Amino acid sequence: MKLSGNSRAASVAFEGVTKIYGKDVVAVDNVSLSIEAGTLVTLLGPSGCGKTTTLRLIAGLEMCSAGRVMIGNNDVTSLPATDRDVSMVFQSYALFPHMSVLENVSYGLKFSGFKKPEARERALAGLDLVGLADYGARLPSELSGGQQQRVAVARALVLEPQVLLFDEPLSNLDAKLRRQVREEIREIQQNLGLTVVYVTHDQEEALAVSDRIIVMKNAVVAQDGTPRELYDAPASRFVADFIGEANILPCEISSVKKDIATVNVGNYSANLPSRGIAKGEALLGVRPNRVIITKRKAANSMPGEIIRLTYVGNHLEFTLATEFGELFATSSDVDSALSVGDKIGVTFSDKGPVLLEN
Repeated sequence: MKLSGNSRAASVAFEGVTKIYGKDVVAVDNVSLSIEAGTLVTLLGPSGCGKTTTLRLIAGLEMCSAGRVMIGNNDVTSLPATDRDVSMVFQSYALFPHMSVLENVSYGLKFSGFKKPEARERALAGLDLVGLADYGARLPSELSGGQQQRVAVARALVLEPQVLLFDEPLSNLDAKLRRQVREEIREIQQNLGLTVVYVTHDQEEALAVSDRIIVMKNAVVAQDGTPRELYDAPASRFVADFIGEANILPCEISSVKKDIATVNVGNYSANLPSRGIAKGEALLGVRPNRVIITKRKAANSMPGEIIRLTYVGNHLEFTLATEFGELFATSSDVDSALSVGDKIGVTFSDKGPVLLEN
């Protein structure tokens, strides 16, 4: 048999959801959001921002203090986890060490009304889907970390839930394995048309797997958008700093005409979308890969000096001293003739600088 998945995928919506622990610890504060069926949406943010609590509210592992949680057309706000038709993949994998891989994957099916032959067939299909068809007889201790994580994914998939939840699923894996497993999760999600809500604090991971990213800060949503929207047009200094690295410079908006602002940073000047920011002092966010270093001071550039240069294989990293403080820049030109101590000009690519509120 094959797992279908897509016919059962459901949307998720929060309507003014609040979660308070004790008397005054607000973990989620009046959050409203919507997740379309068949999409992978990541909840991203630093520790303590509310992302894991939000995930647990979807799962029914926590109950709302206020507001509504909808899965598809059903109000599940007061339903326990067992009645929500969601599955969760935990950071710790949560495999039973004394059971074989096949027994682990089929465990939940036994409590979902499936007879033993069908449960076995589904479990084998799940293992095949994650590339572990020949590993059913092994114990979890006989598997690598990446393989154990795939077993946990298979165990969740075989239930064909309306919503599949991931809580920091790759945090126990090394960097190379994280990249491999996240690609596998994304491929499975797209092939089966699953609704997936994915929690991580890793920005690169979020950018790589998501249809949309919901950035959280201090129990509220800071910004919601596609990976490219959040990277290219962060709504705030926090999002600019958190989604990838960003240089934040003070700037002056000298005029605004038809939503286009004339922006000045020293000798550098550009016309940029005003994003509703008025004339006066503001901030300019610039990604490191959009900082341009010239060997000589050129028109529309700021003077600077290279004070640190690091070779990291596929690119160079620069720390530049300027009149506005240090800037961080990257370049794919690993054979560049630039070196520490060089006096240079600094400007920015046409697509890259973005205005932020001061």
